[in-house]
Amino acid sequence: MANKAPPRPAPRLYLSTPLIDDPASLATSLAGLLAGADIAAVLVRLKESDPRSMIGRVKSLAPVIQNAGAALLLEGHVDLVARAGADGAHLSGIAALQEALPSLKPDRIAGVGALASRHDSMSAGELGADYVLFGETDAHGQRPSLEAIVERVEWWAELFEPPCVAYASSRDEAYELALAGADFVLVGDAAWTDPRGAATALAEIGQAIGQAYAATRDAAKAAQK
Repeated sequence: MANKAPPRPAPRLYLSTPLIDDPASLATSLAGLLAGADIAAVLVRLKESDPRSMIGRVKSLAPVIQNAGAALLLEGHVDLVARAGADGAHLSGIAALQEALPSLKPDRIAGVGALASRHDSMSAGELGADYVLFGETDAHGQRPSLEAIVERVEWWAELFEPPCVAYASSRDEAYELALAGADFVLVGDAAWTDPRGAATALAEIGQAIGQAYAATRDAAKAAQK
C-alpha cells in the first residue's frame, strides 16, 4: 500500500491594499472584508511620507487586521515594522531580503517577491524567506503569462517546503493558481477595482479557491486508491 501524503491545507487569501494615505475609510471596509472572507494576511502598502505619519497609518489599521486573526505585513519599510507593530514585511528581490532578515528574524515574517528566476526562488528559500511570491506586476506594470506563473507554482509546490504565494488578477486566475498548488493567493486590484465591490469580488475568488482545492483533493484521493 502506498504511503498517504498528509493532506495539503486549503489555500487562503492574502489581500493587498491600495496605496494608503488616509487609512480611515479603508479601516472601515477592511473590517467587513476580514469578517466575510478567509483572509490570512493583509499586505499594507503605504504612500511615501515621513516615518511618523506612516507609522500612524499602520497603527490605525493594525487592530482591525490583527484582531481578525490576520497577519499585517508592510510592503517594504522594514525599519517601520517593529515600531508600527506589524507582523512582518514583504520584500522585493534577493538583495532586499538579505538586508532585511537580521532585523525581521526570528520574530517576524519575511516574504519575498520579484524573483526573476528559479535560482532566485531557491536562494530565497535557502536564506529563510517565510514565503515566495510569483506572478506579481513589476515596476513597469508587466507580469509573466498565466501559463508561466502556473508552471513556476507547480514546480515550487512539488519540491519545496516554504509556502508559495501566487498573485491573481481575476477569479479565473485565482482558480488556476490554487489548482497549481499555491498556498496563498494574493489579490489586490481584482478586489478593489471590481464595480460590484471588494466584498463580492473576494467572495467569488474565495469560492474559486475552494473549488480548486476540492478538485486537487479529489484527484489526490483517486491517485491513492
